[in-house]
Amino acid sequence: MIIEIKNQITSEIIFEYEKENNTKRDTILEAIKEKINLRNADLSYADLRNADLSNADLRGADLRNAALRYADLSNADLSNADLRNADLSNADLSNADLSNADLKGADLRNADLSNADLRNADLRNAALRGADLRNADLSNADLRNADLSNADLRNADLRNADLSNADLRKKDIKKIKHLFQIIPEQGSFIAWKKLHNQCIAKIEIPTKSPRICNLINRKCRAKFVKTLDIIDNKGNSIKEQIGQRDSKTIYKVGRLTHADSFDNNMKDDCSHGIHFFVTKQEALNW
Repeated sequence: MIIEIKNQITSEIIFEYEKENNTKRDTILEAIKEKINLRNADLSYADLRNADLSNADLRGADLRNAALRYADLSNADLSNADLRNADLSNADLSNADLSNADLKGADLRNADLSNADLRNADLRNAALRGADLRNADLSNADLRNADLSNADLRNADLRNADLSNADLRKKDIKKIKHLFQIIPEQGSFIAWKKLHNQCIAKIEIPTKSPRICNLINRKCRAKFVKTLDIIDNKGNSIKEQIGQRDSKTIYKVGRLTHADSFDNNMKDDCSHGIHFFVTKQEALNW
């Protein structure tokens, strides 16, 4: 029995495979296997809609622009696969290994990615609207400019993920805020700030000062702070110093310093407020 895989746009035959009791799944897996040795066995733009590829070994597969809508890829190994601009909308990718996969521009709307391994995956500009990402491992993933609106991110691991310019609605941010909350939400606490000429300031975030951490890195900001101590680049205590980038803002030991305004949006890294770090070393490295 011969089964063909066709280009979804031109209907050109990309690959065909014949064997007794052949299935579409067997044909796809054979095409993936032969691609290792045959340059012309390229599954980019392939029409693989509704394919059953559960538990399949698809490591390093070239599936650029492939149509995989409603495909069953649960428990599949797609590590290091090239899925750029692939249509994976409504696909079942639960428990799939997508670590180090290239998913730039992929359509993953309403896809089931629960418990998926997406460590170090490139998801820039990917459409993840409504995707189920519960318990997914997204640590170190690149999610810049991704559409995560209405995605279910409960218990997802987003450590060190880059969410710059990602589309996250307020209600979505509220769901994952606790994953990035590295500072006390209430009460006063001690923090550190880099000042001009390599000086470091030990500061207090007062109880009444609004504060926020962000989704991009560990830099935080507050509306106002109290300077407790300033150490210059020679290790000496000094009484005052200007800001590292804002020469108009002065920090004096024992005094409050107020920001011109305060932005409480977790998605914004460099915005209004007095920026600081939780640890002294992080401030020194900035």
